Amino acid sequence: MSNSSDSTSSDVTGIGRVQLKFEPSGQEVRVPPGVSVFDAASWNGLAIDSTCGGHGTCKKCKIQILEGEVPISNLDIRAFSSEQLADGWRLACVAKANSNLKVDVPPLSTRPKAATVGVGRQVILRPAVQKRYVELAEPSLHDQAMDLERLQNAISDIEFTADLTVLRTLPTILRAAHWKVTAVINDDVLVAVEPGDTTALNYAVAFDLGTTTVVATLLDLTTGTPVAVKSMLNKQQPFGADVISRISATMLDVNALGLMQSAALDTLNELLAEVCAESGVAATNIYDLAIAGNATMVELLLGVDPEPVGVAPFITVTRDWPSFTAGELGLAALSGARCYIFPLFGAYVGGDIVAGALATGMDRDKRVRLLIDVGTNCEIVLSDGDKILTTAAPAGPAFEAASISCGMRAADGAIEVVQITTQEVTLGVIGDAMPVGLCGSGLVDAVYALHKCGLLDDSGRFVTDEVAQTIAPAIANRLVTRDNKERSFILAWDNHEPSVYLSQRDVRELQFAKASIATGWRLLLDELGLTDDDVQQVLLAGSFGSYLSPVSAIGIGLVPKLPVARIVSAGNVAGEGAKMVLLSQAERHGARTLLDEVAYVELSDRADFNDKFMAELALNS
Repeated sequence: MSNSSDSTSSDVTGIGRVQLKFEPSGQEVRVPPGVSVFDAASWNGLAIDSTCGGHGTCKKCKIQILEGEVPISNLDIRAFSSEQLADGWRLACVAKANSNLKVDVPPLSTRPKAATVGVGRQVILRPAVQKRYVELAEPSLHDQAMDLERLQNAISDIEFTADLTVLRTLPTILRAAHWKVTAVINDDVLVAVEPGDTTALNYAVAFDLGTTTVVATLLDLTTGTPVAVKSMLNKQQPFGADVISRISATMLDVNALGLMQSAALDTLNELLAEVCAESGVAATNIYDLAIAGNATMVELLLGVDPEPVGVAPFITVTRDWPSFTAGELGLAALSGARCYIFPLFGAYVGGDIVAGALATGMDRDKRVRLLIDVGTNCEIVLSDGDKILTTAAPAGPAFEAASISCGMRAADGAIEVVQITTQEVTLGVIGDAMPVGLCGSGLVDAVYALHKCGLLDDSGRFVTDEVAQTIAPAIANRLVTRDNKERSFILAWDNHEPSVYLSQRDVRELQFAKASIATGWRLLLDELGLTDDDVQQVLLAGSFGSYLSPVSAIGIGLVPKLPVARIVSAGNVAGEGAKMVLLSQAERHGARTLLDEVAYVELSDRADFNDKFMAELALNS
């Protein structure tokens, strides 16, 4: 489809994203071209059998391409017969999604003892929740062991206690079940006793509690695989799009804290109901949950006044949260399930980044690696293989397009990909619909492409009409001065009227955001005596990072100028970290250990911040 104005056309296509449909689930996902089928499935909660973490060595991630084309790799030749290759069988870890695909994923044939999560990370499946089926001898005058003592004696390899809630029901359940029961133990606490053998039913929920979006993943703890994933907008949205506005709301209205806590709980409860409905899992079989969120989101969820986070010297109530039950939190459907909330590095580098650092193995890799979670508040982690530093950079809402003239969320009608040459403008629109707005990835693409073709100078200013006619006459009519005297570039028209445009102010908003982020990671490099060239890998985290073009990110100076292959879309690493601590007690300990290994660097009191920030404003920085 196309829009036109005079002789200039705007081709609207599906560029920049490919669609994968997984059978037999029917789940559909959109990912950047070149992403492996294994990663596309993993990022969206779909399990593909693997024990090597997607490195091509175990040859277990076998899939069948039902529609679309995937070239045969050398690894495929070793894994399949010529007949199987002709029928479309491939290894998911080396099958690159460069076009739309329909993929059949065989069911897991065995229960793995290791689960692949994070960015190529593998964890030993050893969850905190254990279920033990026991058949107890009935008490008698000759055997007067108490009910709890009788259960403890039968499970002698675990020392556990029971709280009052369980003790209230224990006598009734034991006798009604004729002393044949399943004990559910979370770490060292008896959280439930169930009639009969229910050991096959053992689930947990991982929450990525984002400022904008909340994601819930239901995990089967017996296999280590996700069985349902749901997401929705955080219901705190009416109180503001970022953490500062929500903190301000609590300072201006005494009732705001309670209202936002209720909104957060409503969000979690609704997501719980959805994952249970999709999977057919009863909430009573969910015994553990993990929550990864920034400091403000967690404090609002728990009903803690976040005002000290919003004013200097930026202090949170605690760095490490105690364990408590889901019922105490306000998730009535889970009642006795235990809650794990990630600890935090600082007021603006919270538990979601601890989870991300865990998932990406920032403390386990000897390479120089940079983890950047791009958002309103951009968190950055740098490791040189020995020392690990972290900081937060206030990027503002530009990347979420909240402050952009035609900005919108990544929904149908949003321009997410922009390609501009001196001859034409090509747009990728979500849903292949008529363009109605511009989302964050499209904003970055547009600014990069306009600078590359010469319509934006190094300072970020649009060139004059005369210069535009000289260097790009075919699209020069898109560069206009609008009624408010502001220079703008028209991206799309509707009935010959500009419908989506990029203004000079929009460009400045992006420049300020990218300069803040670039200053952050450059100061961390300086702290460790490193240069851009020393960086061996950049991980772009979060939903925005997954869709951001590495070429555009490098082009505007958002990330170090490195070969594109070193820039990796890491996906939802906070959610991955939350899954890891549910699947493995060792990883839960690892998250706590990170607090002692990672040093927080505060940027607000750096004397050299402003000078470096100004230097990073240029588009060729």
